[in-house]
Amino acid sequence: MASDGLPIFTKLDGMMAVFTEEHQILEAARKIKEQGYTVFDAITPYPVHGLEEAVGVKRSWIPWVTFIAGATGCIFGTWLTWWTSAVSWPINVGGKPMWSLPAFVPIIFELTILFAALASVKIMFVACGLPRVNPPVVDEDLTSHKFGLFISSKDSKFNNEETKKALADLGAEKVHEVSEY
Repeated sequence: MASDGLPIFTKLDGMMAVFTEEHQILEAARKIKEQGYTVFDAITPYPVHGLEEAVGVKRSWIPWVTFIAGATGCIFGTWLTWWTSAVSWPINVGGKPMWSLPAFVPIIFELTILFAALASVKIMFVACGLPRVNPPVVDEDLTSHKFGLFISSKDSKFNNEETKKALADLGAEKVHEVSEY
């Protein structure tokens, strides 16, 4: 989770605090936000209830992209079935109408789902900054049993010594500087 997204080729600079318990990371995130930090990220091996609110993660804009892409697929499917059966190659079969909506609902539905799904996958890659050329390795234990709180040096309140002291005061097991690409 991040309160500020990091683009694909961004240099990662800041301070990392490692915690051993999930209640510590939750409390630390709340207190860091209260202290005025805005560009920070919580890294956990599994979802921690309440951490989104503590970090300040806003509602995702990705569902809107999915909805717009699905609506585009629906409109395209409707236009495609109408154009191919009524305009491009109109054949009167047994006196049936040139274009009948119930006959083309499966095609319209499938194109709606196809457009929405492909757009969702693509936008997720873009939003997550994938693929990362050189993903940063901040602490290998963060993927198994420890929790991390990263404060970016891009934060306006960031000061190396003050930030390190603030994180240490929150009960971090270790606090270290991160400087990688």
